[in-house]
Amino acid sequence: MPKAKTKKTAAKRFKITASGKLLHRSQMAAHYKLKKRRYRSYRQKRPQVLEGAEKKRVLRLLPYR
Repeated sequence: MPKAKTKKTAAKRFKITASGKLLHRSQMAAHYKLKKRRYRSYRQKRPQVLEGAEKKRVLRLLPYR
């Protein structure tokens, strides 16, 4: 059986913590910052936790975590 390859795009965008949580950057945070409220932009700076079916799908792209 051939080796499973890591999808490099997923490896760059997601980080797995020691406890197994999957972190990602928030979308919609890069452009049009003036129309967004301060608290919203502050929240978007912090990494978000990915859960549920999305987490399962991303973990399939990262076989060697």
